[in-house]
Amino acid sequence: MSVTEAGYVELIEAARHPQNTVTLAFAGLIALAPQRPAPYDVPIAALDDRALAAIRECYFPGLACALKAGSGSPRVFNKFDEFEDLLALLIDYRTEPDLESTWLAHAIATACMGANHLWQDMGLPSRSALSWLISHHFSGLAARNSGDMKWKKFFYRQLCERQGMQACAVPSCGECADYLHCFGPEEGTPS
Repeated sequence: MSVTEAGYVELIEAARHPQNTVTLAFAGLIALAPQRPAPYDVPIAALDDRALAAIRECYFPGLACALKAGSGSPRVFNKFDEFEDLLALLIDYRTEPDLESTWLAHAIATACMGANHLWQDMGLPSRSALSWLISHHFSGLAARNSGDMKWKKFFYRQLCERQGMQACAVPSCGECADYLHCFGPEEGTPS
């Protein structure tokens, strides 16, 4: 069993509601932290120890160890990546302005820094679990994905639209040679 698998099992065993999709998302993301590049190799990026303690208490009350944000110094996020823009997009589209949705916004933005499909980078069992999570906690954003585009690609396209960039827009997706890469079912392959 790998360290990642052991960490996931420990989190699920400590969970208040181990079958809950939100719990699965937090457990997967936390367990997969070592696989993400720095500075995103933390449980959930841009959350401090107090927020992580609250997540632990809400979702993993049986966990023996604390969840830590990382080193004592503040994290410096890469000014060339899209983490802060993704986080702002997700925060803006929360269905409810509650802590759970805010934590999930951080979790999804953190997972977007991974190298696989978003549902895999969150440690979820399927893309449908991720779609459920997004439709319940970010319903306005989910409604905009009317073509069932892969979530990471969809988020990046939304960022381009927010910034008025036309380079991201695909004028005729149906005729595009990459159509199957952006739409349709996801198997286990990286995006």
